[in-house]
Amino acid sequence: MWIKICANTNLDDAKLAAELGADALGFVFAPSPRRVTSAEVAKITPHLPSTVERVGVFYAVDAYEIARAAHEAGLTAVQLHSGVDFALLHRLHKLFAGQVSLIQTVHWNVEPDVASGAIVAAQLRKIAADGLVDRVLIDSKVGAALGGTGVSFDWDTARNIFDEAAPELRLIVAGGLRPENVAEAIQGLNPWGVDVASGVELEPGKKSPEKLAAFIRKARESRGDSI
Repeated sequence: MWIKICANTNLDDAKLAAELGADALGFVFAPSPRRVTSAEVAKITPHLPSTVERVGVFYAVDAYEIARAAHEAGLTAVQLHSGVDFALLHRLHKLFAGQVSLIQTVHWNVEPDVASGAIVAAQLRKIAADGLVDRVLIDSKVGAALGGTGVSFDWDTARNIFDEAAPELRLIVAGGLRPENVAEAIQGLNPWGVDVASGVELEPGKKSPEKLAAFIRKARESRGDSI
């Protein structure tokens, strides 16, 4: 089970998450209360274990701007968070030349009058057919907010869609996860990975050591992984 602790803003939180067994640490470069700069992240990443992925979360901006920030911050992966832009994915793939991996976010709109399941299924099929990205993060969209909302999407509907639309993709579940429900999400959705931000915070930008430890432990236990 791949575990990403996202929206880190300081070295202490990032080091603790790594020590507790996180596989990846996320840093938000998009507009957010947890937003960081490449210069700030560059002071954190050299102190992290080389085995831990360092993921920058970006909205769809210029490919060269993303590449510059990734290089300065010492990132090993870039997560595109504002919609599926195949042209941008292809430009970044060329710029990174295999040195930085790509994760595409697909948003599940939780508004009751939106056919989110069908929309997500169509996007997953297109991403799989394109063949450039094999890791896709499914996150909740609440109104204009893309991520960090603490709201879960429809897991019951999602399981069938995940199995049918693109079984070859490595799917990462986010949105509303916390220590109390991460095992349920893993058992119900059978994802490749999980991602959490607000669910392990004391306040925006500051992690709770107790929640961090509980989240990682329960995610591991749900799959029988060693801790």
